[in-house]
Amino acid sequence: MAKTCVALIVWLCLALPAVAAQSKSDTKKPARPAWSELASSQQQILAPLAPEWDRMDVTQRKKWIAIAQRYPKMKPQEQQRLQKRMTEWVKLTPQQRKAAREKYQKLKGLPPEKRREVAAQWQRYQQSLAAQPELSPSDAPAPPEAQPAEAPAAASAGGTAPAAETPAPSSR
Repeated sequence: MAKTCVALIVWLCLALPAVAAQSKSDTKKPARPAWSELASSQQQILAPLAPEWDRMDVTQRKKWIAIAQRYPKMKPQEQQRLQKRMTEWVKLTPQQRKAAREKYQKLKGLPPEKRREVAAQWQRYQQSLAAQPELSPSDAPAPPEAQPAEAPAAASAGGTAPAAETPAPSSR
């Protein structure tokens, strides 16, 4: 009995430091870079994403940082569009973001001729909205399923910023 107790005590003394070391290594490190570690120019460009930054994983942060690096080379119209889409993206629920990503991936996988067809459908839809000046794009009903909202992003962005290229649905 005494030998068993001594053996148990020795085993616990040897095992506990290993368990403690393992639990320290299992703790999740915060994703980097933190918002405060970004350059002020990056913070200014990515400002619409500030409330979400802490919830993003490393991969998402790196993508947005890469976009921020390309931002100064964009035309002013492209910069405005990116800022608007970042703002819209932040307003989406996690489920809406997931659905948007899935639609984008689906469109990205289409053959080029089908993508052009979807882009043409989207263009016709946009023109029909423009013909109704009493409706602003945010008031308009969502396009039919055959006319995905991500078509211009997939066709024109070339994968630049899949997350930012998804317009927000009109109903939230």
